[in-house]
Formats: sequence, structure tokens, C-alpha cells
Amino acid sequence: MSAIYDAFKNVYASVAIVPIIPFLIVFFFMRARTGDRKLAIRKAMDVTTVFLITTVAVLINNRFGGSFGLYLILLIMLILAGLIGNAQNRARGKVDAARLFRAVWRLSFFGMSVLYVLLMFIEVIVIFGKAANS
Repeated sequence: MSAIYDAFKNVYASVAIVPIIPFLIVFFFMRARTGDRKLAIRKAMDVTTVFLITTVAVLINNRFGGSFGLYLILLIMLILAGLIGNAQNRARGKVDAARLFRAVWRLSFFGMSVLYVLLMFIEVIVIFGKAANS
């Protein structure tokens, strides 16, 4: 059982390091299966968000030397859900949970994409800076 867990962990870590890989895999699979480009992009975004959240959490933990990265991301997502839910309640008089979750999830994709690029860029600069100083 330990071997299966280790294999799963290694595959997940390999794919999560470069989140464009699962995005492209899901996009091309869904595009070939359905033929609908918009649906393929939405599904690829939904799957890639999981990888982006975990990768950005690790990058935050590495950069700031803590273990609060995932909790910070979840806190921001909950605050965003509260704000969007409040706006839905004011506009329609009720909150549509499915639309609320989808909106937060897709906004998280865009936010995590920006943070991934920014934090990965900083990480590369720091690594090359340490290598140049040694």
C-alpha cells in the first residue's frame, strides 16, 4: 500500500510542478471528446485549479518560511465566497450555491495563475542568485 501511495504522490508532484501540463491534457481530451472549445477550456481550468492551489501553497510556504500557505489560500477563497454570496443575495434575494462555488473556483484559477507565475519567477531568481554567489 505504501508503494501505491508513494507512486501517486510522485506522479502528483511531477504534474503539479508545471500546471500547464494537466491543463493541456484535459483541454485536448475534452476538445477531442466533445468538440466544444469553451467547455474544454472550462473543464481544463477546473482541473488545473487544484494543482495551482497546492503548488502556490508550497511556493508561499517556501518563500515565507511557514506552513500557512494552504490556509491563507482557503481563507481568501472563503472571503471571496462571502463577498460574492452577499452580492448575489442583494441582487437576486437568494444565493445560488452552485454558481457561487463555480465563480470562486474560476476566480481562484486566475488568481493562482498570477501568483504561480510571480512566485515561480521569484523562486528562480533566488535559486540562480544563490548559485551565482557560491
